[in-house]
Amino acid sequence: MDSLATLNKVKAPAGLSLNKVSKSFGAIKVIHDVDLKIDGGEFVVFVGPSGCGKSTLLRLIAGLEDVTSGDVLIAGRDVTDEDPSDRGIAMVFQTYALYPHMSVEQNMGFGLKVAGRPRDEVREKVRQAADILKLTDYLDRRPGQLSGGQRQRVAIGRAIVRDPEIFLFDEPLSNLDAELRVGMRIEIARLHQELGNTMIYVTHDQTEAMTLADKIVVLRGGRIEQVGSPAALYDDPDNMFVGGFIGSPKMNFLPASYRGGAVEIADVSVRAPVLKAKPRDGTSVMVGIRPEHWRIAENGEPAISFRVDFSEFLGGTSYLYGTIGQTACTVAVARTAISRPGTTLKLTAAAETMCLFDSAEKRIR
Repeated sequence: MDSLATLNKVKAPAGLSLNKVSKSFGAIKVIHDVDLKIDGGEFVVFVGPSGCGKSTLLRLIAGLEDVTSGDVLIAGRDVTDEDPSDRGIAMVFQTYALYPHMSVEQNMGFGLKVAGRPRDEVREKVRQAADILKLTDYLDRRPGQLSGGQRQRVAIGRAIVRDPEIFLFDEPLSNLDAELRVGMRIEIARLHQELGNTMIYVTHDQTEAMTLADKIVVLRGGRIEQVGSPAALYDDPDNMFVGGFIGSPKMNFLPASYRGGAVEIADVSVRAPVLKAKPRDGTSVMVGIRPEHWRIAENGEPAISFRVDFSEFLGGTSYLYGTIGQTACTVAVARTAISRPGTTLKLTAAAETMCLFDSAEKRIR
C-alpha cells in the first residue's frame, strides 16, 4: 500500500458545523452568532480584511479560544468544551515554529513522540508525509538549511503525521515572497486533492481564496457576509462589500439613477439588468461593473465617457485607471488597446454584467 493510501485509510472526511457561535473579550463581541456548515472533504477559505474575525473563528474551531456561546461540531460530535488535542484537528500557523536544533525528521515526528507513539510508527508516518511533500531528501537537514517554502512544508508535514480529521491553516503563506506563495498555493491545492481531508484556510488575500477554495466564507466585523463558490461570489455578490473585496482589480461602483428599466450613469442612460424587485423611478442606486465587462461603445450605442489617467501593462491584459464623472474607475483592455493619459474613451457594458445595489449597499435582484 502506498503512503497516500496508508495515510488516508478508508474513513470518510469529517464535516464541521458552527451553530450560533459567538465570542466576546470582556464587553467587546468579536464574533456574532455565526452559523456555518462545512461538508467533509471541502476546502473552505475564510477571507476578509484585517480585524474581521477570521483568525479568531479558526481558533474557536481549534479550541485555542473558548466559545462564549454556541456549539462547535466535528463529524457530528459536539467538541465545544473539548481540549484542542481531543478534537481531531491539526493547525498550521503563519510562523513555522520549528525547533532549530532538530532535523526535519525529528521536527515532523516530535508531536507523535511526545504522545508516546512507538518509534517505528513515528518513523513510518514521517516518511509517508515526507514522500507526499517531497521532503525525503531533506529529512536529515535542520530548519536553518532550508528555504522558506521547504520550512513551511515541514510545518505542514508535522500536521499530516497526526492524521487529523480537519486541517486548519492560519495565513500560512504570509511570510513567503510572491513567487514562493504561488508555488506553495499549488502545493497546498495538490495536497488537498491527494489527501481528501477537510481543510479550512484563513487569509486576507482574496487571490489565495479564489484560487484555493471550493467554498469561500467572506467575513466582516465578526459576521458572515456571504458564503459560496469563488465563481458565485465573483459573479453574484450579495452586497457591495463582497463585490468590492472579491476580485482584483475590484468591482467598479458608480452612482446612478434607476428609471424605466434603465440606469443613468454620468448623464447617460443605459439598459439595466432584469430585476424581480424593481426600484421606483428616480431611485438612487449604485451600479457595479467588473473591469473586464467594459467595452468600447459602437456607433449608436449609449456611450459613457471615461478619462484615462494611467495605464498598466500586464502582458496579455492591461488596465486603464481613470474617472467616469467624479468616480474612479478601472477598465480591463487587450494589450493593444492601451490609451495615453488624458485620452477619453466611450464605454458601455451589457446589462446582464451589471449588479445594482440599494442605499444600504445590498444587492437588488
